[in-house]
Amino acid sequence: MLFGSSGIRRRFDQELLHIALRAGSALAARSSDVLIGMDTRTTSPILSHLVISGILGSGGRAYSCGVAPTPSVAYAGRHMKAACMITASHNPEEYNGLKLFNPDGSSFTKRQQEEFGELIKNDHWTDWKNQGSLTPTDALSGHKKAILDKVKVTREISVVLDCGNGAGCVLTPDLLLSLGVTPVCLNCNPSGYFSRPSEPLKENLPYIGDVMRATNARCAVVHDGDADRTMAWDNRGRHISGDHLLMLFAKYLGAKHVVTTTDASMMIEEIVEVRRTPVGDTFVSEELLSWGDFGGEPSGAWIFPRISYCPDGPFAAALFCEIASEWDVAEELDTMPLYPIIRESFACESAREIMTAIGADNPTDGIRIADENGWCLVRASGTEQKIRITAEGRTPETAKAMLERGRALVKQGKTA
Repeated sequence: MLFGSSGIRRRFDQELLHIALRAGSALAARSSDVLIGMDTRTTSPILSHLVISGILGSGGRAYSCGVAPTPSVAYAGRHMKAACMITASHNPEEYNGLKLFNPDGSSFTKRQQEEFGELIKNDHWTDWKNQGSLTPTDALSGHKKAILDKVKVTREISVVLDCGNGAGCVLTPDLLLSLGVTPVCLNCNPSGYFSRPSEPLKENLPYIGDVMRATNARCAVVHDGDADRTMAWDNRGRHISGDHLLMLFAKYLGAKHVVTTTDASMMIEEIVEVRRTPVGDTFVSEELLSWGDFGGEPSGAWIFPRISYCPDGPFAAALFCEIASEWDVAEELDTMPLYPIIRESFACESAREIMTAIGADNPTDGIRIADENGWCLVRASGTEQKIRITAEGRTPETAKAMLERGRALVKQGKTA
């Protein structure tokens, strides 16, 4: 299976190099003008060069913007036929991959992925007289300006910013300064090596609250490796769950119709009308093309249709700073419903086979069981050899019972 829940992604190896070259050729066959950007991983330059080589060798026009956040590449891609981001997003450094975007910033749909999968199997090379062209371009300035046009911070605040040594380093610190925010920067050097695990989980960032207290910061925002995700801490130094951040953004924006995933809390349905998709920002993006004011995943991917259909970490960070400058975020969060939710994952080499054995039509979509008091989702990760279980209940006992139902399904699959 070429595409996962968010693009093409795998451990860096010879096969990934082969995929990158053929993907460039397929992009040229499909789209004459293609923008290419990359994250900070040490393997991103060679993959970028291979994609570009595939484009040039098939007679296409490649525009290279170097290191940039994924949403910046998707935004700048509006002037092209397609955009390609070299990244493995929140995965560890030994992973890498490709994300493909349409001019409106939306990820390739399932149908487009299937078509691209067929294109990549064939040769599209041209002769020496019809080689393509390569042009350097800027993907940061236009994206930054678009954010500054839509976000205003009403008073001076300081904000802890952790870019995780990823692509957000080249945009978000400068963006926040331009908003009048003073960023307290952590891991904001694009070294290619992650000083902390890239996924912006609470357990990967135990120091944020202490840094906030030491610097008297108003809030904190953090990115993953390609800055398509943003998570946040409130003015009391408390981590904000992805479900509550989804609700906070929806409330502040006045959104009435929200698209989110099957692993998001049932709390959101108490304040807005919701449509759910399988886990993966690609699915949220595709649904937002026809319905919804705002969308996102509790993993930290937030999609704002008024700027792009790509999850936009820098925009989310800037918008959260605006909210923090106007609201007492902690007080707002304390008024929101709170149901116990448990998320766990474990390594499993046969994750897809287990999910198929228990009846999942698509292993990464998984199986969701629900009643009026809670639900459980069991699914194979779309990017790693893992099984993920999410359970929620109106009481801790119900959440634990739902989790056990999920574990029982996995056990059943292992013995099938």
